[in-house]
Amino acid sequence: MTTDQAHALLRGPLDVVHAGIDEVIRGAEAAGVPVERLEFAPPAGGELDRIRMLRRLTGGALGAAVDAANAAALERLLASRPHVVGVGLAREVVPGMKDNLFLHAGPPIAWERMSGPLRGAVVGGLLLEGLAGTPEQAETLAAAGSVRFEPCHHHDAVGPMAGLITPSMPVWILEDRADGPRRGNRTFCTLNEGLGKVLRYGAYASEVLQRLRWMAAELAPALGEALAARGPIDLKLLMAQALQMGDEGHNRNRAGTSLLFRQLAPALARLPRERESIAKVLSFIDSNDHFFLNLTMPMAKCMLRAAEGVALSSMVTVMARNGTDFGIQLAALPGKWFVGPAEPVRGLYFPGFTERDANPDIGDSAITETAGFGGFAMSAAPAIVQFVGGSADEALAATRRMRRITLGPNPGWAIPALDFAGTPTGIDVRRVEELNLLPVINTGIAHKDPGVGQVGAGLVSPPWSCFHQALEAFHAHARERFPQP
Repeated sequence: MTTDQAHALLRGPLDVVHAGIDEVIRGAEAAGVPVERLEFAPPAGGELDRIRMLRRLTGGALGAAVDAANAAALERLLASRPHVVGVGLAREVVPGMKDNLFLHAGPPIAWERMSGPLRGAVVGGLLLEGLAGTPEQAETLAAAGSVRFEPCHHHDAVGPMAGLITPSMPVWILEDRADGPRRGNRTFCTLNEGLGKVLRYGAYASEVLQRLRWMAAELAPALGEALAARGPIDLKLLMAQALQMGDEGHNRNRAGTSLLFRQLAPALARLPRERESIAKVLSFIDSNDHFFLNLTMPMAKCMLRAAEGVALSSMVTVMARNGTDFGIQLAALPGKWFVGPAEPVRGLYFPGFTERDANPDIGDSAITETAGFGGFAMSAAPAIVQFVGGSADEALAATRRMRRITLGPNPGWAIPALDFAGTPTGIDVRRVEELNLLPVINTGIAHKDPGVGQVGAGLVSPPWSCFHQALEAFHAHARERFPQP
């Protein structure tokens, strides 16, 4: 711009667009100049050391190497082909499962720090396994270390809410059927109990334990026999159809459950079992819209496992909560947790409950968002906004925002409301920090006390501390693997 052009501009009426420090624009506002403010925050929260890390990780030869690694990790994730292949007992099929081991949702935690829902689930698990006769005895045994606690994720498994897996519980068995070195990878999840008073919310009343025993004695064997008769089910294909039918795969699974029912019902009906027994199995699935959730979760885990171990990938491969802590993991650093406090969920509460009743965020189900659906695909499920709060327009906006922090779309999972664009997939820790934009998760809200159950649903994000730690650790790892002058 020439001097004359600048003078001409300053003589005319001014409209100012401002993004930055407020003090800079106060003079213009005092002079009556119209100012349009844009939301702005410096990368990495303005922390200079992290800004320098981002510059190294996004520019030059190192940035190019990270980009290439992320492309490889995303390709692995998208190429994964999770199929449900069977049902088995946890002690017999889950890697590393022992009779004195209980698995739980989220990062590692000891009994002393467990939230109410997780403690209640542990008590129920001890009663279910016959290791305790009363809730009081169960609490004493848990406090004394009579059982060990480890995350589901340490055993290629996931679990909703408390996420408890005990040795005698039946679990879905998923297998990656993609060609290549990751073919045969397996992941696991319990069967969904339904709504109301259930173990995953910390309930352990007699009807809860009776239902779990029926599931182990009748439901699981029937499902296993039906799968053996009809063959494996391609879960990514079912998920693609469910997204077209109004599901998002985390809090809304009505279409997915219906599609699964259609896959299983003919084989179940042909089993050489009593008619009433099969009718009870079919009725149980039909009455539980969340039945498919316990397959979408291990499906997501299977896909993300395929991306683990790409040495310079900054893709997030785990997001999980235990009701006290929130933890994430990266593809380049599998098994290493970056942990912060679990956040309260912002949402709608059932009649009679308020935020004072709520436990902080809990469950492994954020694996759905990590794999590019759930909250990232809310625009596919406008009905979900009536459950978690907000509007259809906000659901569309949420999916668009998540595009900004992800590595690319999943072309196999198209969203009709976005002109059939693929779901945003592959959270990049660099982009989260650079854009000051956290992942969005839609989730149920558990009561803080054991056994009360679900009290609402809403939206939540991880704490910033998880991503700050992950960025710093990834930067150190990348610099070591890819030294630069």
